[in-house]
Amino acid sequence: MQTAANITSYRKFWASRFGAAPFLPTSREEMDALGWDSCDIIIVTGDAYIDHPSFGMALVGRLLEDQGFRVGILSQPDWHSPAAFKKLGKPNLFFGVTAGNMDSMVNRYTSDRKIRSDDAYTPDAAPGKRPDRAVIVYSQRCREAYPKANVVIGSIEASLRRIAHYDYWSDKVRRSVLPDSKADLLIYGNAERALVDLAHRLAAGEAIADITDLRGTAFMRREIPAGWTEIDSSHLDMPGPVAAHPDPYASTTSIPLPTSPLKGEEPVQKLHFHPRPKLDRTHTFVRIPSYEQVRDDPVLYAHASRILHLESNPGNARALVQAHGDREVWLNPPPIPLTTAEMDHVYGLPFARRPHPSYGEARIPAFEMIRFSINIMRGCFGGCTFCSITEHEGRIIQSRSEHSILREIEEIRDKTPGFTGTISDLGGPTANMYRLHCKDKNIESACRRLSCVFPDICVNMGTSHGPLVQLYRKARAIPGVKRVLIGSGVRYDLAVKSPEYIKELVTHHVGGYLKIAPEHTEPGPLSKMMKPGMASYDKFKAMFEKFSKEAGKEQYLIPYFIAAHPGTTDEDMLNLALWLKANGFRPDQVQAFLPTPMALASTMYHTHRNPLKKVTRSSEEVPIPLGDRQRRLHKAFLRYHDANNWPLLREALKRMGRSDLIGNGKKHLVPYWQPAGTGTAAEGTRRPGQQAQAAKKPTPATARPRAAAKPAKRPARTRG
Repeated sequence: MQTAANITSYRKFWASRFGAAPFLPTSREEMDALGWDSCDIIIVTGDAYIDHPSFGMALVGRLLEDQGFRVGILSQPDWHSPAAFKKLGKPNLFFGVTAGNMDSMVNRYTSDRKIRSDDAYTPDAAPGKRPDRAVIVYSQRCREAYPKANVVIGSIEASLRRIAHYDYWSDKVRRSVLPDSKADLLIYGNAERALVDLAHRLAAGEAIADITDLRGTAFMRREIPAGWTEIDSSHLDMPGPVAAHPDPYASTTSIPLPTSPLKGEEPVQKLHFHPRPKLDRTHTFVRIPSYEQVRDDPVLYAHASRILHLESNPGNARALVQAHGDREVWLNPPPIPLTTAEMDHVYGLPFARRPHPSYGEARIPAFEMIRFSINIMRGCFGGCTFCSITEHEGRIIQSRSEHSILREIEEIRDKTPGFTGTISDLGGPTANMYRLHCKDKNIESACRRLSCVFPDICVNMGTSHGPLVQLYRKARAIPGVKRVLIGSGVRYDLAVKSPEYIKELVTHHVGGYLKIAPEHTEPGPLSKMMKPGMASYDKFKAMFEKFSKEAGKEQYLIPYFIAAHPGTTDEDMLNLALWLKANGFRPDQVQAFLPTPMALASTMYHTHRNPLKKVTRSSEEVPIPLGDRQRRLHKAFLRYHDANNWPLLREALKRMGRSDLIGNGKKHLVPYWQPAGTGTAAEGTRRPGQQAQAAKKPTPATARPRAAAKPAKRPARTRG
């Protein structure tokens, strides 16, 4: 893998003489108190300003401050006019625009497209403090406020919209966020390297339009520069005939490529390629179908999605180009992951570790959740198709050192008000990928697998949990620390490779309940999620119960499940409901699949094609639960015990030929009778005696802990 300049190797900007601010300023008064006449960089965010490393605006703000730049924060500005965007004046270098730790559309809307009643990232959870598609709106207001200011967009919302993408909320394919936001530059993924280099180069006088070589960035071009070789994406993964994009650039070398036939057409003659000189990957780009093509053709959309994910390894990814009308969206390869020393430096910056004082006593739920938790790593090589972590943070795990993590625990103990001795989490995107990596760097750099653990754990992936076990032991031995809990989800197919880890976890770090995410029980949907089968769950459960018993503790697993995921049939959900009933689980919350931009499962939802395999006109079609009624049914199967769902379930069971599951015995899924005041129809036979009996005699399942499906909204971790 290529190397990159250490983020601490730059000569600090002259404004470093001002030192670190107690909080990054959010007003002119705070700037005056610091002795600043202007800001070099202004970060615009849709979240409340919390000076803590789990919040992106604080993480990159403190990093840029450490480089010597004066950084201001515009937190949740009034977007209805440009006035609020003039609050700190014009930035000397650029506006850095982010929607916040969460995508603004996911933050504001449920999977049923209903507006949420609260916002976990806002004081007192008040809703309505950020606009829809916040990156676009904020960027446009920055432009209106200061037309000549540089505008750079980033974080999760911009990352997941860097090319043409399916938008669930409008049910159409939208353009890249770049032309809509009118930003000069988009930084995707973990932004530290690109931001630091960009800031120093702008400070040295370079024009932002000339800075086109930064990894992890995207921008608009009208012409392909000389010296670059184009590879059509259909050469890498043939979707069928693709209309050639006109090539007006005489300086660009293009490789002629074969096409595969449409369904029902005669196969084209097989072409034989003669050996040719190895291409210079640093000056080779892959052209994916244009915005107009993927907008109009689901097969080409699925093909483009697959190519983007195949070209996501920093060790071998090439630049991607996608035409939008007469302009090109150019994506440079992903950023080089941070080293452990660089991670330690970033998380060791002087964070105040609390919300800005201007919020007074207001409660910010997202802060309360992570107040006593610690990020020990970032990235995820699981590749779950419904999750956006891989698309944003990458598959390569970036871990902090043991010393850095233990020092932060001591800092929480000494500086964080309200600390009572409990660390709520040592984790990240997963609880147990700390320091796990490919055994061979050369293999890692060449690999194009979409997951290191599906369909099985790769033989080249290290699975030793030894460093994590040692970290747990040292963390709970720190004076003043009473308990260290693990709140992040455990990847149980990895955990079973280390019984020592499971014993350590179960004996010392479970607060009665441990959440894991099988997501489903059936092979069909699991294969589309890239999740392991239930055999791994059963093995983990057996170990969990064994070690809990040995420790003399009564503890329970809380499995999470997803309803209406692509690849799921009504029969799959019925089988899952029967599994839940047989195992005594009654989910309190249910999360239906929500298609987020760029996720592979969202591609399945939109195109009905499976991008986990080569996409052709005749390739596998994926069953998709569509329409409100079917999605409600799938959620109802997860909450089979809720009387309000019984009429819908009875109707479905009859249609599916499973009326044998309707009755009042233990083997039945739903009863004949319907309690008064529940459901949507007066179905079945109401038997007051049975109804009263059911109310008085809880089933064994009600005495067990209730499993929760994926929470409707969970504060995201660091989005650097």
